[in-house]
Formats: sequence, C-alpha cells, structure tokens
Amino acid sequence: MLTVVLTALFGMLTGVGLWLGDVFGYGWSAFFGVLAFVVSNAVAGMMLQRRVKAQMMRVQGVLAAGQKQIQSKVARWQMQMRGPGSVQQAQAEIARDTKGVVADALVECDKLHSFDLWVPLMKKQIATAKLQLYWMVKDFAHVDELMPQALFLDPTMRAMRIARMYMRGAPTDEIAKVYEKSCTRLRYNQNVLIAAAWSWILVKRGDADAAFKVLVRALEKSDNATLKANRDQLANNRVAHFTNTALGDQWFALQLEEPKMHGPRQRMQWR
Repeated sequence: MLTVVLTALFGMLTGVGLWLGDVFGYGWSAFFGVLAFVVSNAVAGMMLQRRVKAQMMRVQGVLAAGQKQIQSKVARWQMQMRGPGSVQQAQAEIARDTKGVVADALVECDKLHSFDLWVPLMKKQIATAKLQLYWMVKDFAHVDELMPQALFLDPTMRAMRIARMYMRGAPTDEIAKVYEKSCTRLRYNQNVLIAAAWSWILVKRGDADAAFKVLVRALEKSDNATLKANRDQLANNRVAHFTNTALGDQWFALQLEEPKMHGPRQRMQWR
C-alpha cells in the first residue's frame, strides 16, 4: 500500500534529517521520525477515507434515484393494472429499469479502483459492492466470480452466501458449516436474516425438524417475530404456514422467493 510506504519514508527521512542536522540526538530524532510517520499516515488516511466515502455516496445516490423512479412507476401501475398480463408486463419493465440503474451504479463503482494502491482492502470492498449490485439483477455468473474476492462481514452478505450455496445445490452439511461460522460474533438480533434463510432452506429440503432446531437456537439471540412465528408453525406441524415474507424487502433481496405484485390498492414490495 503506497500510503504506508510513503508516510514511512517521510517519517524515516524526518528522523534521519533531524539526526544528521544535529538538531536532536539519536533517541529524539527517532521519536520525531516515528511521530512524523504516525501523523502523516493518519492525515493521509483521513483524506483518502473522505474521498472514498464521497465516491461511495455517488454510487448510493445512483441507486436511490433509480429506486425512487421505479417506485413512482410502480405506484402508477398499481392504479392501472388489470389482469395477469399487466402484472407480467410491469415485472418485465421493472427488471429492465433495475438493470439500467445497476449498470449506472457499476460505472460509478469502478471509479473506486483509482484508490486500489492507496486504501487497504480497496479491491475487496469494490468486489463486495459489485457483488451486491450484480445480485440485484440476478447476474449470478458475475456473483460467483466475485465471491472469492468479497468480504462477508455483515449479516446480509453472510445470508447471501448461504442463499447462493443453496441455489447451486450445495450439500446440506456444507451449508450448515457456513451457517454456524456466519453466526459467530453477531450481536443480538443480527442473526435474523441468516437464521430465516437457513431454516427456509431446510424446510425446502424437507427437514422441518432441523429447521425447528435452528430457529430455537436462533431465538436465544433474537426476539424477532417472524422467527418466533415460524418456530411455532413448525412446532405444530404446520409446515405449509412457514413463511419469511414478513421480513419484507430484506428477505426478497436474497432472491430465494419472488415478491408478489398485486392489483390496485395493494402495496407492492420491491427489492
């Protein structure tokens, strides 16, 4: 990373300069050299962080503006849609508009590569952001390509990893290992989406008992109403009533289920 190299060089030159110039002795020269490195590195880090954050905000701005336009279009459709054909046409247009917004966001995201040599883990941060963008439009070829480079630090990214393993038909025991690892070091209620996804997968694979056990353990670190409701449904052998739709956009963003588009006066969920 160039920032550390250059600030370290600056600190070393400062220390050597003070010593050779007989300004200070060896000890004090070394001290001020280290101090120069620390201060210059901190200042450079702050400046870079500010610029990276500004570019990230541009990416988010593109997504927010696009989402606003699409939601406005959806609101108009809800007052006009009649019959299945209209719903299918609306869904197809939403998909096209979403791809356009994501394409614009990817262009802004690529501009972050100018910081690759200056910011630690910049390439991984970019890979993480681009993975989420490609996921939005179900471009799983690019998602799979970016998986090894991405950072899986937050609950949503961890849930996406589990969801993708399920989509690719990974063995249940392999997904279980990733799930257990994903639940480590999460604060209270941060496990909701991960537990919801894993229990849903187990139900889909016909193992309601295992899904029940997952939810019981998950509720030791959560008081989420959806997890509680699903636990109770499984406890009463009402597997058909198991659903995560109450989690809304957060759930549908995993692409495991499609949100339903209703007719007039119905609220649509858009991921």
